[in-house]
Amino acid sequence: MKELKDFTIPFIGLKLGKHPFHFEITNTFFEHFEYEEFNGTDIKLDVLLDKKTTLLEFTLNFKGTVNVQCDITNEPFDQEISGNYHFVVKFGDEYNDENEDLLIIPHGSHEVNIQQYVYESIVLSLPTRLIHPGVEDGTLESDILDKLEELSPKQPKEKVEEGDQVDPRWDELKKLLTDK
Repeated sequence: MKELKDFTIPFIGLKLGKHPFHFEITNTFFEHFEYEEFNGTDIKLDVLLDKKTTLLEFTLNFKGTVNVQCDITNEPFDQEISGNYHFVVKFGDEYNDENEDLLIIPHGSHEVNIQQYVYESIVLSLPTRLIHPGVEDGTLESDILDKLEELSPKQPKEKVEEGDQVDPRWDELKKLLTDK
């Protein structure tokens, strides 16, 4: 996959210590990964690079909204997301990204691309079920919700009144529960 230059951070000229970077993430970022679940995105990403003598520590903090389809009604809504992710970059003989919290890049490298870590941390921060807030509080007016309500099975709540007759076999079965 082609690397996005915006998410390639050169560290060769930086002094030891902490260095902040800020990014605005839009739908074009997710289109690069061929991820089409979002109708729109507005995410602010803050990256803190802590450069040390033998390694680099990255902390990603993001917050914003993504416009998605409701899993129940298919109505679009803005889902708030936020999260953070921490990973370490070390230097080794060859590139290795098998460990999710440790990236090994070859000695002599002067930059690191963080796009995959950004993508995964945002997508994995979404809830498993995307439910429109109007569904939860009952304020959403939708044809789909009306049809679901119409087609849902009705469960009658009938109480046995004192005058109704109960099958005597049930009484004998109830005795088994109390017998010891």
